[in-house]
Amino acid sequence: MSAPLESRVDRTRCVGTGACAATAPADLTLGPDGRAELLAPAPVHLDQLTEAAEFCPVEAITIHRTDTGEQVAPDW
Repeated sequence: MSAPLESRVDRTRCVGTGACAATAPADLTLGPDGRAELLAPAPVHLDQLTEAAEFCPVEAITIHRTDTGEQVAPDW
């Protein structure tokens, strides 16, 4: 069994393109200020959230292992 994962959004980096919320609507939404917000800390649809993290032009979305803190997405 793999380690639990945690999603993070750095709202200070987010520029509000909306691509993330469109790609991973079960995990992300745009807040009233137009910046990405997580709907829950644990990924609901990991494949979609990973894609959103990789598409983010400012790398504001990351996914980490909860046991080690290792970043697993985006994977550059």
